[in-house]
Amino acid sequence: MNVIKVHDKQFRPFIPYEKIEDEVKRMAWEINNDLEGKTPLFLSVLNGSFMFAADLLKNITLDSEISFVKLASYSGTESTQLVRQLIGFDEDIYGRTVVVVEDIIDSGLTMERVLEQLKDMGAHEIKVATLLFKPEAFSRDYEIHYKGFDIGNEFIIGYGLDYNRQGRNLKDIYIIEE
Repeated sequence: MNVIKVHDKQFRPFIPYEKIEDEVKRMAWEINNDLEGKTPLFLSVLNGSFMFAADLLKNITLDSEISFVKLASYSGTESTQLVRQLIGFDEDIYGRTVVVVEDIIDSGLTMERVLEQLKDMGAHEIKVATLLFKPEAFSRDYEIHYKGFDIGNEFIIGYGLDYNRQGRNLKDIYIIEE
């Protein structure tokens, strides 16, 4: 992994795929144990979580389903603090165990909106799984059940995360060089 340029920014290696893969397997093991005997619906928040969701589900041994919702709250490297729903919920959530799969939780605003909607739709049990968590930025009051890596407030790309729509295809995670 070398320093790369995406648009006008430089990014250096941060988390190699091998470490990501190990963490995803650990999280899947936790979910498999916690939800044994249930048939959860995994709800992947697009676009960023597509790689994480795919790798996570490869390691889930439970009978399960997956669906997708597409939300947007970033412009460039900054959160807009506005959550736009681009593709909505199309599953019957009532009485279900739902695991919301997110790539990264920083302020927590996007996830808060998703959780509110799922509760309004009658979900029986809601679990949150995120690969990346920014504890310094988190300002909401809900539980994150399955966390991968705690990171700082730096901007990152790769493994599904982008900078102005580029960099999602990178296998490893990179951090911005200031």
